[in-house]
Amino acid sequence: MAQRIKKSQQKEKKSPAQHKKYVYYLWALFAIGAVGLAVFFFLLSKTDLPSFEDLENPDFELATNVYADKGELLGRYYIENRVPIKFEDLNPHLVQALLATEDKRYYKHAGIDFKALGRVAVKTAVLQQRSSGGGSTISQQLAKLLYTNRPARNILERSLQKLKEWITAVKLERSYTKEEIMAMYLNEFDFINGAHGIQSAAETYFGKDQDELEVQEAALLVGMLKNPSLYRPDRFPENAKGRRNTVLFLMESANHFNEAARDSISDIPVDVSKFKRSTHIDGLAPYFRSELAKDLRHLLSDEMYLKPDGTKYNIYRDGLKVYTTIDYKMQALAEEKMVEHMRETQEKYFKEWKGKDPWTYNDEKIPLTLKADALDQSIKSTDRYQGMLKKTFGEQIKGIEDILSAPLRGVDLARLIKSAKNKGEITRLLSIKHINRKQAENYTKILKSDVWASLYNAWDSFEKEVKEVFDKKIKMTIFSYAKGMETDTLMSPLDSLKYHRMQLQTGVVAMNPTNGHVKVWIGGVNHKYFKYDHVRTDRQVGSTFKPFIYSSAIFFKGISPCFKIEDVPYTITPGEGNFQLAKPWTPKNARGEYSRESMTLYEALRKSMNTASVYLMKQLGDTRAVRGLIHNMGLDSSSRRSTGDYRIPAQPSIALGAADLTVMEMTGAYATFANNGVYNKPIYIKRIEDKNGKVIYHATPEEQIVLDPKRNYVMVDMLKYATSTAGGFAGVKSDYGGKTGTTNDHTDGWFVGITPDLVVGTWVGGEDKWIRFRTFANGQGSRMARPFFSKFLSALEKSSEIEYDSSLSFEKPSSDLGIEIDCEQYEINNPTRIIEDGDDFFDDDFEEDFEDDF
Repeated sequence: MAQRIKKSQQKEKKSPAQHKKYVYYLWALFAIGAVGLAVFFFLLSKTDLPSFEDLENPDFELATNVYADKGELLGRYYIENRVPIKFEDLNPHLVQALLATEDKRYYKHAGIDFKALGRVAVKTAVLQQRSSGGGSTISQQLAKLLYTNRPARNILERSLQKLKEWITAVKLERSYTKEEIMAMYLNEFDFINGAHGIQSAAETYFGKDQDELEVQEAALLVGMLKNPSLYRPDRFPENAKGRRNTVLFLMESANHFNEAARDSISDIPVDVSKFKRSTHIDGLAPYFRSELAKDLRHLLSDEMYLKPDGTKYNIYRDGLKVYTTIDYKMQALAEEKMVEHMRETQEKYFKEWKGKDPWTYNDEKIPLTLKADALDQSIKSTDRYQGMLKKTFGEQIKGIEDILSAPLRGVDLARLIKSAKNKGEITRLLSIKHINRKQAENYTKILKSDVWASLYNAWDSFEKEVKEVFDKKIKMTIFSYAKGMETDTLMSPLDSLKYHRMQLQTGVVAMNPTNGHVKVWIGGVNHKYFKYDHVRTDRQVGSTFKPFIYSSAIFFKGISPCFKIEDVPYTITPGEGNFQLAKPWTPKNARGEYSRESMTLYEALRKSMNTASVYLMKQLGDTRAVRGLIHNMGLDSSSRRSTGDYRIPAQPSIALGAADLTVMEMTGAYATFANNGVYNKPIYIKRIEDKNGKVIYHATPEEQIVLDPKRNYVMVDMLKYATSTAGGFAGVKSDYGGKTGTTNDHTDGWFVGITPDLVVGTWVGGEDKWIRFRTFANGQGSRMARPFFSKFLSALEKSSEIEYDSSLSFEKPSSDLGIEIDCEQYEINNPTRIIEDGDDFFDDDFEEDFEDDF
C-alpha cells in the first residue's frame, strides 16, 4: 500500500513537466496549422481569384439606354438587359426584404458571418437537418455571381469554391461600402426571362420601374434570389406566392411591419398580368432605334470618342446613355395615326388588285421575267429555303465556299445555276459588270468541281421538293392590321411571301424647323415583320421637288406667283441654255393632257402642272441655280452614286422630280421654308454619356441661311395655297402648307407638309416597284401620303399632352416683299409677261458666289 502511494506521488511530481510538454505540442500544432492555413489561403488567393483591381472594375455587361426628349425610356441595346441602379435609388422595400431574408447580420460582419456558419454546421452535422438555412452572406453571394465560372463537381471542389468565395467576399468588403455591395448584388443577379438585374426584373414581371414596386412585389423578387427557376411567378405562381410570404414573414420578424399588416399583404394574389419578356424591338420608334444603333457604332468608332484606354465603346455592353430629340408622346400619336392611315390605304390596294397577282400581271411596263427573278430571290432568302438548302447540300456548299473563300450567297447560287444551263452566262455577267474578273474565275472553277457536279445533279429534285414545301398550306402567323398587328391563318409559304411583299410601306419624319430636332421617326408599318427602314431609303421624289424650282425662280429672278403661263407643251432643245441636251425634251403633264389655258404659278403649283416647271427651268437656263440652292438646304448636289452619277442629276428632268432622295433629306429641306429661309441640319442625337455620366458626345447645331425672308415668304405663301383646297383639313387651326408628289406608274406617293412649329415628310409605296396602285385616283400622293399629315395635324391640335403650338403663323416680313403676291394688284401692275425667253439669268453677284461654292 505504501509502495503504491509512493509511486503515485512520483507520478504527481512528473505531471507538471508532462503537462508543460503537452501544452507545447498543442501550441506547436496550432501554430503549424495557423501557418499552414495562412499559406493555404495565400496560395489559394494566387490562383484564379480576382485581384483588387478586378474587384474595383467588375466586368458587368450593361445595357445602353436610349431616352426620348424629356427623359422617357425609348428602348435599350444589350446582350444582357441590365441597367445599374445606385443604392440610394433602390426601393426601400427591396433593401428591407434583402437584409431580412438573405443576411440579417449584414452590418455586423466583414464578408463572412461565422455565427451563421456555426449555426449551419451544428444543424447539419449534429442535428442532421437538411434544411439548415444558408450561411452565405450577401458579399459571398455577389462573389459567387461575379467570379464563379462553373458549378462544382464534387465535395472537394465545393469546399475550394466556398473558400474562394470567402476570400473574395472579404476583398469585396475592403473595396466597396456595404450599400454598394447590396446594389451590385441586385444589379448582377439573373432573374431569368431575360431579366438581368433588379430594374429589368421589375419591368419584366410587373411592368414598372423598381422604385415603383409595392412591398409584396419587392418581396416576390427577393424571394426569387433563392431559386429563380422554381419561384418564377409566370410559370409557378403558387411557388412564388409561398416564397414571397416567407420573405414577408422574415420582414415582419425584422420589425418592418406588424403581424396584421403581414397577414393582409400575404393574402394579395400574385399578379403577372403585365409580365412581358423584353426584346430590342420593344417600345416606341423601333425603326429609329435600329437605325440609331448603326449611327452610334459609326460615331463611336471615331478617334475623338474612344474610351480612355483607346478601345471603342460597345453599345451592347458598356451601359451608355443616349439622349435623343424624339418626342415620346408625339411619336406614339404618329404611330397610331400611321396605322390608321395605312390600314385604309392597304384596303384600297387589295380591293384594286382583287383576283390579280402583281407578279404575273402584265402591265407592259416591268418585264415579267424581272418580277419572277425577284420573287425567286425572295424565296431563296427565306430561313425556310436556307434550312432546306443546308440540309440537302451542306457538304457541297462548304466545298463551294472554300473555293469562293466567302459565304455562298443566294445571288451566287442563282448565277451558278444559270451559268450551268447557259454556257455564255459568265461572259455576259462580266460584260455588264455584274461580276468582276475574280468572281468570274471562281464561278468557272466551281462549275468544273466535283462538289458542283454533285449539287447540280440533284438540283432538279431539290427544286421540286422546294416547290412542294412552298405550295403546301400550313398554320402560320402573319402580319395584319387587326388588333395585335398579326393574325393566325392557314396559308402556303409562297402565298405568305407574296402577301407580305404586297404590304405597302411608309416612311415618316417630323422635325422642328427652328432647331432641326427630329421629333418623329417611322420607318415602316411594323418592325417585327418588316425590318427595312424607309426614312433613309432613296426613292424618287416626284413633284415634291417642284417647290425647289419655283423658289429658285423666285429667289434669282424675282418672279411673282401671280405670273401667268399657258398650260401647253414646252420643249428644251439641244444647245439651249446650259443644259447640254443631246435631243429635244418635251415632257407631258401627269395625265398626258394640256388645258391650253393660262394660269398663275399659284395654280400651276397647286395642280402640279409639269408644264409650269419646265417653263421655269427654261427661264433659268441651267440646273446649277436649282442644284446650288438645294445644296444649301441639305440636299447634297455634289454627292454621287456608286455608278458615278450625281444623286441629283444635272439635267432639266429634276424639274419633274427625277431624283431619288430620302424622307429625312426632303423633310430637312422643306424645313428651310418653315424657318424663314434658314436651314437647320436634322439632329436626333443630343448627347451620349458613359455609364458614369461623363459626356462622350454632344451634338453641334449646323445652320445655313439659304433664302432671304422676303422671297422665302413668297414660297411659303405658294405652299399654303397649294393645300388651300385640299380635303381632310376641316377644323385644322394651324397655319400650314405643303406639296404632294407622285412618281411614274404611281410607284411612290409623297407629301411634305409645313407649319411654323413642325415639318412632316411622308412617303408611301411598295418595296418592289410593281407593288403599286393600278389607278392614278388611289396612287397619287394626295391619297397615299397627304391624309396622314392632315390626320396627324388634327390629332396634335386636339392633344393637351403634346407640346405643339397651333397658334403660330408663318413670319411675314413687315417691309415690302419686293414681289407682288396680290394677284389683282399684280394684274394692274403687270399686264404683260415679266419674263421672256433669252433673259440673262445670272447677275454678277450670283455668278461669283456660285463659283465660290462649287
